[in-house]
Amino acid sequence: MTIIKLVQIMTTDFGVYIHIPFCKQKCFYCDFPSFAGREKYIDEYLKSLHRELELAAKKIGAGDQLVPCTIYIGGGTPSHLTVSQLERLLEGIHDHIQVKTVTEFTIEVNPCSVDEEKLRLMRDKGINRISMGVQSFDDGCLKRIGRLHTGDMAAERVKLAREAGFTNISLDLMYGLPGQTLDMLQASLDTAAELGVQHISLYGLQLEEGTVLAKQQAMEKLRLPSEEDTEAMYDYLVDFLPAHGFQRYEISNYALPGFASRHNSLYWQDVPYIGLGSGAHSYWQGNRYENPVDIGDYIQAIAEDKFLHIVEETVSDKDHMEEFCFLGLRMTQGIDKEQFRLRFNKDINEVFGDGIKEMMTKGLLQEKDGALSLTPMGMKYGNMVFGAFIID
Repeated sequence: MTIIKLVQIMTTDFGVYIHIPFCKQKCFYCDFPSFAGREKYIDEYLKSLHRELELAAKKIGAGDQLVPCTIYIGGGTPSHLTVSQLERLLEGIHDHIQVKTVTEFTIEVNPCSVDEEKLRLMRDKGINRISMGVQSFDDGCLKRIGRLHTGDMAAERVKLAREAGFTNISLDLMYGLPGQTLDMLQASLDTAAELGVQHISLYGLQLEEGTVLAKQQAMEKLRLPSEEDTEAMYDYLVDFLPAHGFQRYEISNYALPGFASRHNSLYWQDVPYIGLGSGAHSYWQGNRYENPVDIGDYIQAIAEDKFLHIVEETVSDKDHMEEFCFLGLRMTQGIDKEQFRLRFNKDINEVFGDGIKEMMTKGLLQEKDGALSLTPMGMKYGNMVFGAFIID
């Protein structure tokens, strides 16, 4: 397994995530804090975001600006905003974040709501990475999961992004979708590779409670690939992507050399981050915070100048050690044993020795160059390994 060495993270680094909860239509698999048909709230929401950015800059920034290493605008569907709304959002970010020092500035877009004008505005305002939610290039698959674009539209939008000047484009794809076959996945991967993108995230479908697909399954109206077929899809993609230059650096993420997601790598390397917007989460000075999910509740909280006000949990040493290992194992570079010792003043074998030995015996875990990492088989059955890193 080729291991990508991620960018060295400094102790002063942190990321900023900005949540846009608006969508034209809720996807049938999605349980994220996002809403369709709430456009009347957008303008007031953007004002609240601007105010929350101002509060964040005053409380934890340098002077009147935040100085993160990465920014990520996610959703929902950020590209669902109109051009004028998107411009207001980006101007607010420039007002309170030192964008010129940011190494990676990502925005999520959907093919059906992004166009040349929006892409050029994004590029002009300093965004240097596009993450496009494609999921599949098969029109039947797309329709069955509630996506509004077609495969041809997605391919055309990737080309538009490149023409707008983006040289770092990521695609989200999925496998195990309703009615999906191995041939369909193969065709989607072929198209993605031909489009010349730099990064691909590939997720297996998870049926989350409350989603349309979960309800269809409960009514026995959902036709999913068999377990054998889904496993065949996984086996195919983990061979296909490296053969086409995409190196695996995290369980679900593949990149050309130099294009691993810096922002998402912060999460996996236990680095602080600030989440802004409704339903956003933060990890700051040992505490986890969450913003109200309801858009109206969020707007009211910001009107009262509340910032990092809902403590979801204070991370205990036990939880911190477990999470450090869970996140490290997601990456192909694994858990750096020396970093564990420096962070917790303990040898990792003192805490998890029995589990480590068991997983190595089963061929799911390996040690190389002072790091514990999943084997290829361990990547496939990661949850089994994660269970060995829970402190009783």
